Amino acid sequence: MPLSNSQLSALSNFGISALNPMQEEALTAIQSPSETIIIAPTGSGKTLAFLLPMAELLKKEEKRIQCIILAPTRELAIQIEQVWKKMGTGYKVNAFYGGHSMRVEKQNLSEPPAVLIGTPGRIADHLTRRTLDLSGVHTLILDEFDKSLAMGFHDQMSYIIQNLRKLQTKVLVSATASIDIPEFVGIENPKRIDYTDDSASESKLIIHIVKSPSRDKMETLVDLLSHLGSSSTILFCNHRESVEKTSDYLKSKGIENAYFHGGMDQIDREKILIQFRNGSATFLVATDLAARGLDIDSVQNIIHVELPFLEEDFIHRNGRTARMNANGNAFLLMHAEERIPKFIEGIPSEFIMKKLTPLPPPSVWTTLYFSGGKKDKLSKGDIMGFLSKTGGLERDDIGLIEQLDFMSFAAVKRKVMKKLLPILQTEKVKGKKYKI
Repeated sequence: MPLSNSQLSALSNFGISALNPMQEEALTAIQSPSETIIIAPTGSGKTLAFLLPMAELLKKEEKRIQCIILAPTRELAIQIEQVWKKMGTGYKVNAFYGGHSMRVEKQNLSEPPAVLIGTPGRIADHLTRRTLDLSGVHTLILDEFDKSLAMGFHDQMSYIIQNLRKLQTKVLVSATASIDIPEFVGIENPKRIDYTDDSASESKLIIHIVKSPSRDKMETLVDLLSHLGSSSTILFCNHRESVEKTSDYLKSKGIENAYFHGGMDQIDREKILIQFRNGSATFLVATDLAARGLDIDSVQNIIHVELPFLEEDFIHRNGRTARMNANGNAFLLMHAEERIPKFIEGIPSEFIMKKLTPLPPPSVWTTLYFSGGKKDKLSKGDIMGFLSKTGGLERDDIGLIEQLDFMSFAAVKRKVMKKLLPILQTEKVKGKKYKI
């Protein structure tokens, strides 16, 4: 199917010259009216697969919300919003989720977005308050909808869909093949796009067993991280308490890390992900909340500090690495009395570590915080210019710059920070003083 000029422009913004087969199928299938189910692994480009054709269904003369996208987590909602903005369609988008200012969300609705992304709980809240008009919505996308159901959003999703009177196009997206579609979705004769089997045969993931003589596994974990060095790694635990306990232990041993779980405030979760993405944090200790729906690239290793209870969780954890034909490793940290779960096929080889390996070095990056963001008309270019001209930094000293509505973050080489910070704190950016 030939691409439109707007679609070609969107792809060029991502540095992509061609769609993959799954995305090509989605482009053909998602029309108006239509029902489509997309099943493909994490990292296969599902977000672009449904956003590209959806953009073609929007009408510029329509000044109401035309498409609603439901996502199970705040992080996934934000990720979809960022992808849409990078596409450069010219259509307004907003993301609504718990922990975000309800006042700001209401203000955004004074000029309704063409595309509204949100968690089921927050969108249902707006409907209950009568602050949301969905009468113009013709397209519904349920991203990671199986996880939304697993998280208990059944009633909220049903309530939202009941309020969509003019639906013509429905798209359901998942990374899991074994899915049950509830009746309230109203899917009758969908086009099914399933790439789970094909991707599995192409995976470059290597699974290892790391044996621990101790039940708590912590000393063995320190040895493993020391062996991995500065490789980007996510360490998965089953519960929030285990996450914090593991993180604290590693810090007590001199290993820098960050932790991430659903009990944290939203802004703290966003800050941690920014630090992990920009390399300021090499090791991320997390619950299964980090297993999918997050915008995290280039993770080299997954460590199962605690083995998951379900095959689905095991698949999604491992899906954070070996993405898009890259290599990756998954390590099962196991005590001698633990048994390999039945859903793990075969017996992974044992990973033997070298003795007396030095602790992993601290990251070469650290993160600068600015008390201004996109809503303050502060751009990434402004921050880059400020760090270069006022701070005197070379291009190689500046890493990833990310922005939220009212704050920004810039990765800067750790070696220059001590000298840099006193200089910046007395200066203005674009004539305005920000806390840095």
